[in-house]
Amino acid sequence: MTLHFTNAKLIDPDAGQIITGGLTVSEGKILQIGEDKAPKGADVIDCGGHCLAPGIVDLGVKVCEPGERHKESYRSAGLAAAAGGVTTMITRPDTEPAIDSPEVLEFVTRRANEAAPVNVVPMAALTKGRQGREMTEIGFLMDAGAAAFTDCDHVVTDTKVFGRALTYARSLGALVIAHPQEPILSKGAAATSGKFASLRGLPAVSPMAERMGLDRDIALIEMTGAKYHADQITTARALPALERAKANGLDITAGVGIHHLTLNALDVADYRTFFKLKPPLRDEDDRLAVAEAVASGLIDIICSMHTPQDEESKRLPFEEAASGAVGLETFLPAAMRLVHADVMDLPTLWRAMSLNPAKRLGLPSGRLQAGAPADLVLFNPDAPFVMDRSTLRSKSLNTPFDGMRMQGKVLKTFVAGNCVFEAQ
Repeated sequence: MTLHFTNAKLIDPDAGQIITGGLTVSEGKILQIGEDKAPKGADVIDCGGHCLAPGIVDLGVKVCEPGERHKESYRSAGLAAAAGGVTTMITRPDTEPAIDSPEVLEFVTRRANEAAPVNVVPMAALTKGRQGREMTEIGFLMDAGAAAFTDCDHVVTDTKVFGRALTYARSLGALVIAHPQEPILSKGAAATSGKFASLRGLPAVSPMAERMGLDRDIALIEMTGAKYHADQITTARALPALERAKANGLDITAGVGIHHLTLNALDVADYRTFFKLKPPLRDEDDRLAVAEAVASGLIDIICSMHTPQDEESKRLPFEEAASGAVGLETFLPAAMRLVHADVMDLPTLWRAMSLNPAKRLGLPSGRLQAGAPADLVLFNPDAPFVMDRSTLRSKSLNTPFDGMRMQGKVLKTFVAGNCVFEAQ
């Protein structure tokens, strides 16, 4: 089947431009771009002047299979992703049990392919049980399809173990994703240190803990030559170290979650646990600095850091409540805040949400080019709505955006040229 999209604003993150025209899809791949006249026999989709962009490649999605399927399944996460314009989920291994063996990885890959309407690319744990004591069988896990290796928010405190894992990963060309945080300073923290945390009586962590964790990791990357990605850089203090590491030619990239780009520490307000994240929300100065770092390209990737938690985990005193928020469906409208605030334009935003994560993981998606997969999102960047968490497709509804006025609505999502979501 041949599809032709006409009357579209095409967002090309690779060229950094928006062009008005058409796009043709055949056999699941992009055939041509820019020509508004439909080929003979093609099914025509009139985009109505709205934006057509590569589908979002979301690096760091938690799906709770196996072990906690009541929080999120591959089916519910896949439906939420499709509704949010996410066409590829890069899933985390912080499940129960952890995805740390080829057998578990093959199980979740099979489940994902059966249940999810979008692409699912799994990551595997760096150490067994994510306990930081013994590295996993990285080579076998790569053969089984692991895209990268991470212990998620469990920092490997033993530098000898981490160094060996990085050395081994380098020999295989594997990407290691780490959580830059000094674990002793940040243990038990529920907020970022400062006047607000003191007034609320919350256990807090200094932004310097992130800088210290990143400094250690950079030293180990320099020692081993490994491919490294920092999952979340959320403070201004960490940015100079990241800039120096890149200038020195280290194979390092960095990401940030959309919540840290659009919310700040004051949003916690009256101990609202849907705003409890890991790392905790930062001061406004940090948020602005990190957003500018994304716009300049210093921070490469924006992700949803989708972390489902059930009501029982969140309806607790702030200090005891579980960290994390769902983000698959709210990712695009939250990201549009950065565009409407003139922090960055649409091609720059899509470079961080789609092109860069695909390039870092060696995926062919994330771009509008002939021959690329026809993973596409059609959206209206200006459509206003009030977020109602009860309408979310995730099993868990822990979003901090509940009740907020937002702009940006997904109209249709396509995976390999097949429509997997259409707004009603």
